[in-house]
Amino acid sequence: MGKQTGEETRRRLVEAAAEVLLADGYAGTSARAVAKAAGVNSALVFYHFGGVDQLLLAALDRSSEQRMTAYREAVAGARTLEELVEAANAIYRADLEGGHITLFSELVGAGIAKPELRAEITRRAEPWIEFVEQTLERVIGGSPLARLLPPRELAYAAITFYLGVNLFTHLDADRSRTEAVFDLAARVAPRARLLTVRLPRRRSRTAERPGSAAGEETGPTAGEEPA
Repeated sequence: MGKQTGEETRRRLVEAAAEVLLADGYAGTSARAVAKAAGVNSALVFYHFGGVDQLLLAALDRSSEQRMTAYREAVAGARTLEELVEAANAIYRADLEGGHITLFSELVGAGIAKPELRAEITRRAEPWIEFVEQTLERVIGGSPLARLLPPRELAYAAITFYLGVNLFTHLDADRSRTEAVFDLAARVAPRARLLTVRLPRRRSRTAERPGSAAGEETGPTAGEEPA
């Protein structure tokens, strides 16, 4: 029974921490404020988590786990750049309403002055970068676009853009300018279709000579990248 009570208290504190952070920002998130929202004693914040920052990281972990599941489902069916842009637009709208990116952004901002918090945020950002990279590799890998914009670097750009968009929405009251960015991406994606066509592997010259093994392939020559 005690264990169940402890788990329930932790759950309530994590949920309350996210609510207070979204409503009042990092500066307004204290142990007392979170405990009041959770309906528990503020000492339990330190008992269960060791401090407010650790509690906020637990809230971020919970939100990230939920959003990662939703993200994977959202992009699973994307096979083209246009479909990927459409999925990203839907994710953006859902996260804007759900507050996940706001929660992440608040902690990123707090990490500027707290190296120990910054290290934790950096570690938690890596799975998101890997997720975006893997998705891009699946959709555009092996294409001229991937050579021009390698998925790893493009993943960094996408995460940076996403954080920036969330921050800018606080200044863009009617969201017209941020909506315009997604509209631009939707218009550009079809025009980049040829750049996403995967290049065939080059056949070796020996495979073309009589007596050579049919279908033999070769890697790139010096100075060339793999197709």
